[in-house]
Amino acid sequence: MANVNVRNLPDKVHRVIRIQGAHHGRSTEAEIRDILERAAKPEGRVKLGSFLASIAREAGGLTDEEVAIFEHGRIKSPARAAGFE
Repeated sequence: MANVNVRNLPDKVHRVIRIQGAHHGRSTEAEIRDILERAAKPEGRVKLGSFLASIAREAGGLTDEEVAIFEHGRIKSPARAAGFE
């Protein structure tokens, strides 16, 4: 895990984060981690697998099982050997 040192954080900001953490039942440090995680991974973001599946769906090239693999990462059948003939 990486460590980050934030310099020159205004006292008022630190105080608000500390109070928010207390309301959520966690330390100031844990509250800051949560804030950073939410900022880095917004809820509305499009995941790569879903994006690729939507492109293929529009082109009409994927089965429902293949779409499920992209969106959920689950493979229901064993891999098949590639044929080059």
